[in-house]
Amino acid sequence: MSRQRYWGCPIPIIHCPDCGDLPVPEDQLPVLLPEDVELEGVGSPIKKMPAFYETSCPKCGGKAERETDTFDTFFESSWYYARFTGPDNETSMLDQRANYWLPVDQYIGGIEHAVLHLLYARFFHKLMRDAGLLNSDEPFTRLLTQGMVLKDGSKMSKSKGNTVDPQELINRYGADTVRLFTMFAAPPEQSLEWSDSGVEGAYRFLKRLWKAVQEHASKGAAPALDRDQLDAAQRALRRKVHETIQKVSDDVGRRYTFNTAIAANMELLNELARFQDDSDAGRAVLQEALESTVLMLAPIVPHIAHGLWQSLGHGEAVVDCRWPEFDPAALVQENAEIVVQVNGKLRGRVTVPAQADRDAIEAAALADENVQKFLVGGTLRKVIVVPGKLVNLVVQ
Repeated sequence: MSRQRYWGCPIPIIHCPDCGDLPVPEDQLPVLLPEDVELEGVGSPIKKMPAFYETSCPKCGGKAERETDTFDTFFESSWYYARFTGPDNETSMLDQRANYWLPVDQYIGGIEHAVLHLLYARFFHKLMRDAGLLNSDEPFTRLLTQGMVLKDGSKMSKSKGNTVDPQELINRYGADTVRLFTMFAAPPEQSLEWSDSGVEGAYRFLKRLWKAVQEHASKGAAPALDRDQLDAAQRALRRKVHETIQKVSDDVGRRYTFNTAIAANMELLNELARFQDDSDAGRAVLQEALESTVLMLAPIVPHIAHGLWQSLGHGEAVVDCRWPEFDPAALVQENAEIVVQVNGKLRGRVTVPAQADRDAIEAAALADENVQKFLVGGTLRKVIVVPGKLVNLVVQ
């Protein structure tokens, strides 16, 4: 397929009225487009440039014309990833650096565009492999095709007139808010339904995060964290923080589900809002929690994250910081809350050591005062224990 577009890759064909269509001789390649052109309207200027299209036939030497159409965009974009490995190479298409860098680790593209582009890219890659330019068989290792943006159930399109100008939203809410909403509204591989109220929700979340950091920072520098001196509530919050780091790291690094990564940080912020502890240990735990939240959100809301990182007492830019790592020791639970049911209905909750065996869990459930009320006058027929979760007492 060719296009009448000046900036495309020239088709190296010469049209001779006597000899027909002939390829441009190899010693005349590549065909270069003239740069001293004047663009008028939508037409290609080289169609009006005899100096470009008038040439001689490579076979008979007679008058001939050079092809003025250009290759489709896929012709160029289907192998640019390989050319990028050696942009300063002026003697050949590719050099040994291509085999070092390729195949590409991750391909991300729109669902409508990626299918055809992948087809062409695989064709070009295998052609370059067969020509001895590459060693690898495939151009890309992993693929993520992102969905479309919908408005009132229809694909956003300039022709339909249902597009949303992001600049207006950026002026009103800031670029970070728009970024957060678009990544939170749907998994990347699914279509995103645009919602103005959703943008407002993202804005409220960022305001809550900003307020939480500023209130914490206004009380001065937090003491250093001593993991061995934490009480039960402080350990519980720290466990939540590191559970979130573990989940978000997997969501972002492996699953690419940025919406669930954002949801996990929203849930963590709710936990932080309920944590009211101004002791040295409490403020140290909260400092770690807020730092972790800012670092996890930094790739999504970089501008706000940079400001919050500075407010938390750091001089370096957040973009230069490492991703947080979860502490396996923080994930260990000392106690577990067990739901107690009588004939399938919730009748109580008991707290037992996390490593308690079935007998200890059963004994704690039977000893609960509220549970005992529902055992009076009946016969205990069966005890079902699901360690770490629940006990169901079957009474007749």
